[in-house]
Formats: sequence, C-alpha cells, structure tokens
Amino acid sequence: MNKKPVETIMGIVVVVVAALFLFFAYKVSDLQVVKGYTVTAKFLKVGGLNVGSDVRINGIKVGTVISQKLDPENFDAEVKMSLSSDIPLPADSVAMIMSDGLIGDKFIKIEPGKASEYLKDGDIIAKTKDFKTIEDMVGEIIFMVTDNGENK
Repeated sequence: MNKKPVETIMGIVVVVVAALFLFFAYKVSDLQVVKGYTVTAKFLKVGGLNVGSDVRINGIKVGTVISQKLDPENFDAEVKMSLSSDIPLPADSVAMIMSDGLIGDKFIKIEPGKASEYLKDGDIIAKTKDFKTIEDMVGEIIFMVTDNGENK
C-alpha cells in the first residue's frame, strides 16, 4: 500500500484539532476544582449530590464538593467543600442542597450570613437545610390540602 503524504498530514491535523477541541471544552465547561479553604456541612440527606458538584452563591460558582462521608455516630452525611480563598464566608451562613430544575444536577447553595466573623479552613457550617425530594414536597402539599384545620 502506497500512502500519500497528504493523507498522513491530514490525519495529524485532525488529531491536533480534536485535542485542541477537548482542551477548550474542558476549560470552558468549568470542571476544575476550586482551590481554597475547606469547610464541612452536615446534612440528613444529600439527595444525589456528587463529589465535584458546584458550590454556589447567588448562582455563581465559588467552590466544589471535594468529599462526602457518613458520620458513624449519628449517621449524618458530612460534605466537605473547597471554597475560593477570595470569598470570605460569614460564620452564620446557611448551606442547602438544591437542584437545577426537576431532574437537574444537585449543587450546594450558600446564603451568606451577616456575622462579622468568617469561616476559616476546617470550620463547620452550623446551619444547613436538607434536600427535599419531589415526593417530600408532594406529601407536604397533600397534608396541607387534607388538613382542614382539625388540628387546631
């Protein structure tokens, strides 16, 4: 088989363009772990939150979930996250697990507090709100509709 040099050069060009495309897609997709200080939050249920999920304040990514584990004493889910070091987070901030739409990815939403003290590396976010599944919300609505003031 006699190959032409043009075919070889075109093959190399295709491979280089594919590699550049993958590098560009990785940079644009914002998949990098945010480096900074680590904090921990404890939840009763995490509802499908994964390592690598975003940590957001007002919809802007400020951190990344870096690990999850089960507390053997009380069986709470401990979620460790890395937050950008240029975002000082007040100590009374609230962490909650949210979802992008009905079946979207889960992320941690942080509502900053008003305290003058800030969280440091290794601190625990004391105030958390657990993830609510669709079943939980439907159950609450059914309970509200069927409760005709009989418990008053």
